[in-house]
Amino acid sequence: MHLSIKIKMAYFQRLISCIFVLFLLSLAFACEARVLLDEKNANDQGLVRVNGAHFELNGSPFLFNGFNSYWLMHVAAEPSERYKVSEVLREASSAGLSVCCTWAFSDGGDRALQISPGVYDERVFQGLDFVISEAKKYGVRLILSFVNNYNDFGGKAQYVQWARNAGAQINGDDDFYTNYITKNYYKNHIKKVVTRFNTISGMTYKDDSTIMAWELMNEPRNQADYSGNTLNAWVQEMATFVKSLDNKHLLEIGMEGFYGDSVPERKSINPGYQVGTDFISNHLIKEIDFATIHAYTDQWLSGQSDDAQMIFMQKWMTSHWQDAKNILKKPLVLAEFGKSSRDPGYNQNIRDTFMSTIYRNIYSLAKDGGTMGGSLIWQLVAQGMENYEDGYCIELGKNPSTAGIITSQSHAMTALAHLVKIYD
Repeated sequence: MHLSIKIKMAYFQRLISCIFVLFLLSLAFACEARVLLDEKNANDQGLVRVNGAHFELNGSPFLFNGFNSYWLMHVAAEPSERYKVSEVLREASSAGLSVCCTWAFSDGGDRALQISPGVYDERVFQGLDFVISEAKKYGVRLILSFVNNYNDFGGKAQYVQWARNAGAQINGDDDFYTNYITKNYYKNHIKKVVTRFNTISGMTYKDDSTIMAWELMNEPRNQADYSGNTLNAWVQEMATFVKSLDNKHLLEIGMEGFYGDSVPERKSINPGYQVGTDFISNHLIKEIDFATIHAYTDQWLSGQSDDAQMIFMQKWMTSHWQDAKNILKKPLVLAEFGKSSRDPGYNQNIRDTFMSTIYRNIYSLAKDGGTMGGSLIWQLVAQGMENYEDGYCIELGKNPSTAGIITSQSHAMTALAHLVKIYD
């Protein structure tokens, strides 16, 4: 055979081999991309979303009954106490409770997550890893809060103190909302939590569908500006920042529901005072996905009768539901409520009656279009947690009548999600 023909044939064979190798590589890359996409879609599939003024899960209306247990990370930081976290999540799941709000902060002090600005205790973070992985195990979705308004577990006062230590000129704790140093410290904490790699699940928090939502702050208040305008600017800035890191999960503020200056006539519904928030304008911020209210009538209307407190409660819920539906056009959650065992004349029947009435109202409002998405009782604890007693603690195993009321509401809300007619 002529030498030039041999060379051409050898070249052609090498070319065919290269094309075949490239074909195999492209198949491998395509398969890997398909697997990654399938994993992403599978995870995204479990995310709770908002569609207009109602929640959705996997394309269907999502209504829930839930609870607060702020202490989960704090307890889980000590591995020998993690059984308490497991106990509460297991009992909650058995009662049909599907959403839990808990704290992703502990700033300074005992078992601090953030020891000083940007310095974290890995042991405590692994406690939060455990909480999230355990919640997934029991089918409970989490709302994780970034900071406290109050001094418990550090709060905004700790951020202000850190800023003072760094030389900032600060007048009071409410400068937390405006001082650039405190705002940067807070943003750094948000980023640290949202981008955290879970050492147990092997998943980054921002990619984990176990997390239903982020909460900017537990019960923000601002005594330096009662109009709600200062807080509004802070919410806008921080909500935009959170969404820049994670645009998949829902975001809420953590507000109690006090009205401000944007709709003056609504201020008469407040329990006699303002706290520097504006339920309407604060929740109109587009990066905020759903609205929240809290209700502690035994504190807000201290000394008034149970009947008077219930009248206020029903008006409080109905008013905010109307505003969520007609003005905000976003879902609403009664994110904290309870009846304290420290109230004068308290007995178990009073709490059970109170909860039953609230649950009936929640169900009734949810039935009309799904805007009322659910409620979170304050709070569930495990056995042997007497030192966490705040008057509102419920241990499901020791309170069968209360557990029965909670379970019935859970089943009712789950069934309603399949029946509710959505009006967008």
